[in-house]
Amino acid sequence: MKDILGMLATLRRPRLLIRAARIGAQDYRRDHLRSLLGYEALPRSGPALVRLIEMEASLEDNRREADARYSVARHVQVLVAMMGEARILLAAQPG
Repeated sequence: MKDILGMLATLRRPRLLIRAARIGAQDYRRDHLRSLLGYEALPRSGPALVRLIEMEASLEDNRREADARYSVARHVQVLVAMMGEARILLAAQPG
């Protein structure tokens, strides 16, 4: 899981997106994953984070290409969930 967290630490996105996500992450609850991932049973934080990273990469590609399908609100939701799941994962690690 350290590779996933390390990857997140090197992620570079526009400041406004990150700022909005940090504000949203303060109120993050795991049940938000249902609307993003579509699972009935919530996956553990590691697998959820991997899926969220994949989703965010796709959104970032759409943003950079100025694709009409791009949704800034969706991008912020995914970033919020990534931050929230990363915090949960870090808290669960020993030491």
